[in-house]
Amino acid sequence: MNNNASFVTPNSLQVGMIGNCAYSAMVDQQSRIVWCCLPRFDGDPVFNAMLDPSENGSLWAFELEDYDRTEQHYEPNTAVLRTRMYDRKGQGIEVTDFAPRFWSRGRMFRPLTLVRRVKILSGSPRMRVLLRPRFDWGRTKPAVTQGSTHIRYVAGNSTIRINTDAPISYVLAETYFVVDRPMNFIMGPDETLTNGIEETARLFEQETVAYWKQWSRALALPLEWQDAVIRAAITLKMSLFEDTGAIVAAMTTSIPEAPGSGRNWDYRYCWLRDAFFVVRALNSISEVATMEEYLRWLMNVVIRSGGGHIQPLYGIGQEEQLPEFILDHLPGYRGMGPVRVGNQAQEHFQHDVYGNIILAAAQAFHDHRLFKRAGRAEFAHLEAVGEQAWKIYDTPDAGMWELRTRARVHTSSALMSWVACDRLAKVASALGLPERIRYWRERADTIRGRILKESWSEERQAFAESFGGRDLDASALLMAEVNMIDPNDARFVSTVDALEKSLCDGPFMRRYEAADDFGKPETSFNVCTFWRIDALARIGRKAQAREIFEVMLKHRNHLGLLSEDIHPVTSEMWGNFPQTYSMVGTINAAVRLSASWDTVI
Repeated sequence: MNNNASFVTPNSLQVGMIGNCAYSAMVDQQSRIVWCCLPRFDGDPVFNAMLDPSENGSLWAFELEDYDRTEQHYEPNTAVLRTRMYDRKGQGIEVTDFAPRFWSRGRMFRPLTLVRRVKILSGSPRMRVLLRPRFDWGRTKPAVTQGSTHIRYVAGNSTIRINTDAPISYVLAETYFVVDRPMNFIMGPDETLTNGIEETARLFEQETVAYWKQWSRALALPLEWQDAVIRAAITLKMSLFEDTGAIVAAMTTSIPEAPGSGRNWDYRYCWLRDAFFVVRALNSISEVATMEEYLRWLMNVVIRSGGGHIQPLYGIGQEEQLPEFILDHLPGYRGMGPVRVGNQAQEHFQHDVYGNIILAAAQAFHDHRLFKRAGRAEFAHLEAVGEQAWKIYDTPDAGMWELRTRARVHTSSALMSWVACDRLAKVASALGLPERIRYWRERADTIRGRILKESWSEERQAFAESFGGRDLDASALLMAEVNMIDPNDARFVSTVDALEKSLCDGPFMRRYEAADDFGKPETSFNVCTFWRIDALARIGRKAQAREIFEVMLKHRNHLGLLSEDIHPVTSEMWGNFPQTYSMVGTINAAVRLSASWDTVI
């Protein structure tokens, strides 16, 4: 094996994501797969160069000799990624990457298969293939066996098989060779293909492109920023683990929220809060299938809780225990460890979770398009969730920002308890249950009164982050988004003004002003900036909202993706990637701010 291979993690998150709702992979600008977990989003990364850029890391690259430049784009309206690389003579190759997803034999075909197709663009370029999977978080180098058209990487019970029509000897030796014809690589389980390699790769690409184009065509798009909305929607769809219906917050772990901050977390799990926002954003553009899939997972969690405590997050297979530990042998993203697996937040009490559950399910009681509308049986289960929300709405918790060493009666948590009661009253109305309407309306009114009285700070002329507090928190902006307060209420307008003064760095907004377990946040939190955009639009400052939205669009990477945070000084993206919260904000802002279709048709 050639030890001169360069392992380079990008200086910023200039990577694309491919996926099929069963697994995903990250591809950098030079077509290197630098992150791919199998057999699930939260599994062992077989390619981990994003967190280990050393030669001990693992990646899959097509390295062009005398490399000069690259171009990269998604096939429009799909999750199929194309990377063009050129050498200094202008000779080039195009790499097409995708995870097959399409209807076949009456079901969705989404195998644990990654397809890479290489074709010549010009000349006679030379490339080498660096194919270096690892297991057990990079600690295990697999044994390698080969056949006439395949390579197997074996370690214990794990086997990866690469079927290819490229020269096997050159691939194994990592030797440069002339690309004189199209080549195909199909990574998947240790199974023989039923058809030829080229035929299989071509069919899978054709069908996958067709699937995503049909899926995108069904979206109810705003007039403006359509490409941004489509890219965000496809990214959110790929964050759905379709086997169970869970939606992950992001595909990565341990990309720090700020350089060298130690704020490195594992986001490859299903937060009920984040998942609700994903469902709501996709619903807003008429993609309700994701909600139907998520409700399968969510109702399992609800019924299992028996009306008691519900965690803020679970594993995508409903795992309750997600113990957090550090992998010391991995250097981390750009050498900025620690690398964490698991998430301690599963131990937290975050009381907004109950409102997020009911918000995620509410549309299922009103939407006549659904294959299976929710009814009285589901309402009974959600009422148990509402009882828990009522019981704890004015008790201390860790809050939605998951503070590890500080508990307060957080405004955002009480707000979501109000949401639980308010939406249950509306569902009861849809079901024709007058007694339950009165029951939940009375509780909602009580909570609302407490919030408006006890969260208001005369000193700050704003709603504070906790009952009786004075510190400010961007989550107060959700008060208008969930319709608890009229956005033109003088108190809400004053809150927007106060938050802009205390939390904003130009167009960007931080989460809160008080120091947390790691000190004061250094970076802005993208979803907070989008909440600000929404609030500004609601209070009539639409021109300012549009201006900030355009700034956010310019800070996406070259493929239209966003991470969790943006550094207000360097403008660099930080935090796990791609962050569903941030992609949700893109859709919500476009829908809120776009001119009407009536203006052009």
